[in-house]
Amino acid sequence: MQRLYDFIRRHPTGVDSFWAVFLLGISGMTIVAGGAGRGGGERFAVVPVVVGLSAVVALRRRAPEKMLLLAIAMGVAQLIFGVRPTTADFAMLVITFTVATVGVRWASRLALTCSLCAAGLSQLRWPNQDPGSWAEKLFIVIVMTVPFVLAWVLGDSMRTRRAYFDQLEERAARLEREREAQSKVAVAAERARIARELHDVVAHNVSVMVVQADGAAYVMEAAPDQARQALETISSTGRQALAEMRRLLGVLRTGDVRESGEYVPQPDVEQIEDLVDQVVQSGLAVDFKIEGTPRPLPSGVELTAYRIVQEALTNTRKHGGPDAGASVRLVYFDDGLGLLVEDDGRGAAHELYEDGGADGAGHGMIGMRERVGMVGGTLDAGPRPGGGFRISALLPLKPAN
Repeated sequence: MQRLYDFIRRHPTGVDSFWAVFLLGISGMTIVAGGAGRGGGERFAVVPVVVGLSAVVALRRRAPEKMLLLAIAMGVAQLIFGVRPTTADFAMLVITFTVATVGVRWASRLALTCSLCAAGLSQLRWPNQDPGSWAEKLFIVIVMTVPFVLAWVLGDSMRTRRAYFDQLEERAARLEREREAQSKVAVAAERARIARELHDVVAHNVSVMVVQADGAAYVMEAAPDQARQALETISSTGRQALAEMRRLLGVLRTGDVRESGEYVPQPDVEQIEDLVDQVVQSGLAVDFKIEGTPRPLPSGVELTAYRIVQEALTNTRKHGGPDAGASVRLVYFDDGLGLLVEDDGRGAAHELYEDGGADGAGHGMIGMRERVGMVGGTLDAGPRPGGGFRISALLPLKPAN
């Protein structure tokens, strides 16, 4: 049964042609049976009319508007040549339904108008031989009109239902496209966040390890104790870098930052002092001060503050020169956290802090600006009067609306 239904859906014109042939056969038998009572004009016109109405049924879904006009032409020919209604006139009911369902609006309205007029014109052209009142004749006209009106109403209802389902499908497709776009945006944002994390982890820790390795190689023979201490710093820094790398890999695998097992917690403001101590051990003089009353901050603000200080001190080691010194100030305000990181070194090239980097450089400054923007803060970076470099940031406790 399902195969038959699928075949009918795949071959609608073939099914319509079958019913057209069936209608033509029934009408032909009717013509033969009543041929003796037909006049001259009717006798010659009845066959073309029946064939035309059968063609209307066969091609109604291929060209509904044209078949409607053909059905109207056959109806007019019946009125002109006096061809009495036959079984083939059932095609007018079928085309009315079809046009109301799939035809354009003008064709649907024309079909409704003709349906309302057909029964009345038929009664005027072939009046009933039996005498009767006008009420009886009007009742007959109404009864004959009802099937056409019902066919049009049913077709128009199906048109509305199809339009509704088409709208639902279009809306579902649009929502699916929006979900895909949102997913792509989320993936891009996550990739940018992980790229910032990787840059901060790798740039800072590798920088410390390079400085310590150079120092250990320099004093290996003259001061083996200092070389041993440098190697221990390299070892601890490498372990810290591996721990943070494992955390980032955990985010890539599961999309979830867990604070147990092999994944370490996100760094916060309290760990800035440890960061400064690590930098001091690597040979950079840093003056660290906290102003105001320390208090818990949103995790996003704490991570941003830590990464800004980390990146700023890394840049000082990279661009400040061998004798550079730095200062770090954390200021707790009522409505936010202020950061000021300054150094007295050579500073950085203009394109590294203003234009976002050249030839792949300057990504740390880009990452700082993105982090600050994500928490609704402000960042100012540039050369300091009198030499050196300054980075200042204000991180609000509430995100910007």
